[in-house]
Amino acid sequence: MKDDSKNNTDNKSSADGVIDYLQALDDKDGQHEQLYYSQEQSFSSDELAGVINEQRLAKLLAQSDDFLNSLTVEIEDFDQDSDKDNH
Repeated sequence: MKDDSKNNTDNKSSADGVIDYLQALDDKDGQHEQLYYSQEQSFSSDELAGVINEQRLAKLLAQSDDFLNSLTVEIEDFDQDSDKDNH
């Protein structure tokens, strides 16, 4: 009697092997993600206030505002230059 399981593995292409491997990796990632999210905890506003450096946060927000403003100016300048080239 022939061993059908051996014939099935012999008939698999290398692409099938890669697909099986990637699916196994995906399963592991899903398990890891589920474990990670199951360990999440919610924090109260008082707890968050105790760990947030308000001065540093304000500085970062100001820097991001400055960056966005300068980016807006650059985009407007680019649009004006494009309009001049088209006329």
